[in-house]
Amino acid sequence: MKKHYNTTLLIFLFVPFLCLADKGRIYNVADFGARPDSLFLNTVPIQKAIDKCAVDGGGTVVIPKGAYVSGSVFLKKNVSLKIDKDGVLKGSVHPEDYPQIPTRWEGEEKEWTACLINAIGLDNIKLTGPGTIDGSGDVWTAKPRGTLKQGKPRLIGFQNCTHVEISGLRLKNQACWGLFVLYCVDVEINNLIIRAEHNIPSSDGIDIDSGNKIHISDCDIDVNDDCISIKSGKDEDGLRVNKPCENILIEKCRFGYGHGGVAMGSETSGGIRNVMVQDCMADSGNWAPIRFKSQPSRGGVVENISFKNLKLNGTRKAFEFNMAWRMVKPKPAAAVLPIVRNVVISNVNGIVGEIGDIRGLPKSPINGVMFIDCNLSAKKGLLIEDAINVDTKGLKISGVAGEMITTRNTVEQ
Repeated sequence: MKKHYNTTLLIFLFVPFLCLADKGRIYNVADFGARPDSLFLNTVPIQKAIDKCAVDGGGTVVIPKGAYVSGSVFLKKNVSLKIDKDGVLKGSVHPEDYPQIPTRWEGEEKEWTACLINAIGLDNIKLTGPGTIDGSGDVWTAKPRGTLKQGKPRLIGFQNCTHVEISGLRLKNQACWGLFVLYCVDVEINNLIIRAEHNIPSSDGIDIDSGNKIHISDCDIDVNDDCISIKSGKDEDGLRVNKPCENILIEKCRFGYGHGGVAMGSETSGGIRNVMVQDCMADSGNWAPIRFKSQPSRGGVVENISFKNLKLNGTRKAFEFNMAWRMVKPKPAAAVLPIVRNVVISNVNGIVGEIGDIRGLPKSPINGVMFIDCNLSAKKGLLIEDAINVDTKGLKISGVAGEMITTRNTVEQ
């Protein structure tokens, strides 16, 4: 069997994150009139603190002890934001507190609802804890449809930024995606605890969209959608923008409940490449810790992806590859269908409900999946459909009563 694996996929030209220099100036939002009062909207005083910090040449704006309700705030040049211990920045539940801004939503560039915390076109900034950012997603979810304008607010959005650190925070009940990183380069994300109630839809933990040199480590995520999603644009607009998501290292994380652990897609139009996920664990009924998803209309190449040293404990599936995912009102197929190739899954072990699925497209089969030293126990085996060059010699399966591996191909040459 011809091998398609790129031996360089495990070698990341990842520049170690350099510590960002703080200016030393501290701006406490309480000094600008912010109050930890659930009835008081603190958007204006918090933004005043940020603006003053920027005018003075930079520093750190601090949210002190207490819960401060706010709508969208926008970081500025040389301004970092710190949430103190026992401090909470709590999202307003009123749509009018979140303006519409140019951004990308679900893979398409458009005007969309701003996040609670926004950083756009900035360099060398930090967002740090140990406090909490609470999106009030439990309240947003209870709102009747029709009372909302265009979209619920995401919790944190960094867009077109470079040299960024996001660390030491607790993110809670995002109304929509938790941490959204778009068109950013050189981003360090570490030591986050992300929790969303399991009735909050689209409560992804971390979404990396068309970024480069991203390092995620020591995060603990339990949400009601993908824990981490890697994206690069959707359909015609994603193909127009054509920006890949590349050179990503994810390590030492826990994935609790969620629809996926680390998911490639479903927005794949700009391409996803050189992603390594290593030394992680998944439990609590996570749907599929290793997940690939797209649609024929998306296009894009997903390649050189590695999952290494994963411990699974009670997840629904181990793997899910689905190139015809969620085909609701599908658009016409792209001129070049989505391509998934060169995937290495090594030392993935544990007990799962079923091994899972590897499903490509008849005209674009998944090409090249290698299993190395994987040992899994499940009640149901692995389905391989419309995939070629799948090397399962390194996959040992136990506990399955029927067929351990079922292969069905309708590949069109």
